[in-house]
Amino acid sequence: MDPVMWNRRASLIYAVGVWTLFGYAYYKYTYRDDLPVEMPVEEEDNRPNVKKYVTTYSKTTIVHRENFVPFSTRFLNLFRSTNESSPESEKHEEEK
Repeated sequence: MDPVMWNRRASLIYAVGVWTLFGYAYYKYTYRDDLPVEMPVEEEDNRPNVKKYVTTYSKTTIVHRENFVPFSTRFLNLFRSTNESSPESEKHEEEK
């Protein structure tokens, strides 16, 4: 078997495979027949402890527990309770 002829045949098979792949990619990404996606209908949640944030790319629903004290308030109360004997806290209590 002639090596030049074998090389020519292998190159032809390789070229056909590559152009087939390019043609498929072109067809797949230019002629899309995607069906439109139907989004599920969500019920309105009118509870007072639910907050909804809607942006362009996301929809976030935050549900707060009832009688929940935020961590910042807990942290602040911790320092207020340790500084009860300071003169500033006495002045603050007199103003109330």
